[in-house]
Amino acid sequence: MFFLKVIAKIPIVLGSQSPRRKELLTSLDLDFEVIIREIDESIPTEVLPQDAAEYVAVEKIKAFAEPGFFEHIVITADTVVVDGVGAVLGKPKNVDEARAVLSGLSGSVHHVYTGVAIAYRGQVKSFTSDTVVCFRTLDGEEIEYYLDKYKPYDKAGSYGIQEWIGRIGVEAIEGSFENVVGLPTSRLYEELKRIVLSS
Repeated sequence: MFFLKVIAKIPIVLGSQSPRRKELLTSLDLDFEVIIREIDESIPTEVLPQDAAEYVAVEKIKAFAEPGFFEHIVITADTVVVDGVGAVLGKPKNVDEARAVLSGLSGSVHHVYTGVAIAYRGQVKSFTSDTVVCFRTLDGEEIEYYLDKYKPYDKAGSYGIQEWIGRIGVEAIEGSFENVVGLPTSRLYEELKRIVLSS
């Protein structure tokens, strides 16, 4: 049977308040509800930068461990940006921090890691998707325009690749574009098929 017909019979929960993840999951033609559970998203020092997003995604999935979600598919995710020297760039606290982050990303290559966790019938599967993003050199006026108009304070790395800054600043990417937006849709679809059809 076609997988979408199978998964249509299973209630799906997206444990994320990100409007971008909601839009991407909707684009897979899946019906779901959004349920938010607040957790401590701090990352232990022993967790490597490339593993940080998956660590947080798994912590988020633990908040749905009660029996009422056993027959649900629960999906959680987190995205981190890691610069060329291995520093994790989270969401900026203010305009000054966002300006400093974008100035640092300008003219350089960085990694965007999205960690995803899926829970279904006692199984938990997690994975990380990595996309390499190359920015051209941005001038100060371009950075100020973007910060003033788009106010990217809810975005890891202080930018949204789907916004103006991505259109004019990103020279190349290696990997999934959707991953940079916040959810690696192709990999997620394959993992959903695997976990559902093996249950």
